This record gives sequence, structure tokens and C-alpha cells, in this order.
Amino acid sequence: MVRAYSRREYIRKIPNNRIVQYDMGNLSEDFPVRVSLAVKKPAQIRHNALEAARVASNRYMQRSAGRLGYHLKLRVYPHNIVRENPMATGAGADRVQSGMRNAFGKAISVEALVKTNQKIMSIDVNPKNFEDAKTALKRAGMKMPVSCRIVIEKGAELIK
Repeated sequence: MVRAYSRREYIRKIPNNRIVQYDMGNLSEDFPVRVSLAVKKPAQIRHNALEAARVASNRYMQRSAGRLGYHLKLRVYPHNIVRENPMATGAGADRVQSGMRNAFGKAISVEALVKTNQKIMSIDVNPKNFEDAKTALKRAGMKMPVSCRIVIEKGAELIK
């Protein structure tokens, strides 16, 4: 029997994902307007950048719309494992190290692979809180390693 090995079997410890929540705010209400943050180019977004964007936008929405005035959803999950080949520096490093021989690397982080125009996070709100949702997504976009744009997915006719 031939067994195909995956790369995960060679990695000793997969790093923890630091994203705490994927759904925040009022999860039960159906809001008429949905605003999303979409990436302009394909990118790799680390879990700590996603968590920083989530915290920034969630905090702004809680202050402006209240705890039950919105529904924020993170729409990507970091699956890809980032590895690093640690290089020794300093005196005698050339005798300690083997260079690029057996350079599979140590797992240091996880990241989400996103495609062009893929939506990273969405905020569902009432029409009166539309500007607050746009500002919250703009703040979240500042934390991203790639340029983003704000897209109105649902309820464009309700906005003045």
C-alpha cells in the first residue's frame, strides 16, 4: 500500500490561530445593509493582522452602533502554515549552520490566502449606521498588508 504524505505530517507543532471570534455583535437580527472589505490583489494575510483588523472594527462599531446595532463577520480562515529557516548570526555561525541543506523550516505562523476581490470581513447594519460601518471597515483596512476597498453587497438602494 502506497501512502501519500501531507506536509502537515512533517511539521511538529502547528502554531495557534490567535483570532478569538469570527461573528460579533447581534447574531440573530437580519439587517438590511451589508458592507464588506475586499482585497484588491491576491495576498497572504497573517492571523495577527486579521485579529488586529477585527478588534479595530469591532471596537468602533460597539461605540457607534451599540452592542446590538450590527453584525460583524470575519469571512476568511488562516489555514496556510508559514515556515522559517532560522539562520544563526554572530561569530562561528558558519560552523554551526548547514545553510540551505534540509531547510524545511520551523512553523512560526498561520495565514489566510486571499484572491483578488475576495471579501475579508462584512458588517451588517441598519441604514442609519451605514457611515459608521464604512469607517469601521476603513480602520480595519489600515491593518491589512494589502490595499482594500469597501463594497456595498446588500441594500445599496436604502442608503441616501
